[in-house]
Amino acid sequence: QVQLVESGGGLVQAGDSLRLSCAVSGGTASTYLMGWFRQAPGKEREFVAALKWSGGGTYYSDSVKGRFTISRDNAKNTVTLQMNRLKPEDTAIYYCAAKRSSLLPTSGYHYWGQGTQLTVSS
Repeated sequence: QVQLVESGGGLVQAGDSLRLSCAVSGGTASTYLMGWFRQAPGKEREFVAALKWSGGGTYYSDSVKGRFTISRDNAKNTVTLQMNRLKPEDTAIYYCAAKRSSLLPTSGYHYWGQGTQLTVSS
């Protein structure tokens, strides 16, 4: 069973940067597609970014492309979301997710973390 634990959320001002981390345990990370999703109050959960743990590509939603960067650290078994030039509309609970298939990076994830709150003030 895969366990995902997010950390790094908080309250920041528009234009600031913040880094979220996801600790991965209980599975074989090298076979996974790792993703970040977010959900704002009253809205549906939406895809943010994803990567193949084994390499071969990263994926971003249009709303964060150029501002956010997803990366991994094999030694630490962590996935990081570096967020720059934050906007109030980035405010949401951010979730780390994983799935065994690399198909359809925006959906079909098997495992989810508990979420970490990001609030961006204007």
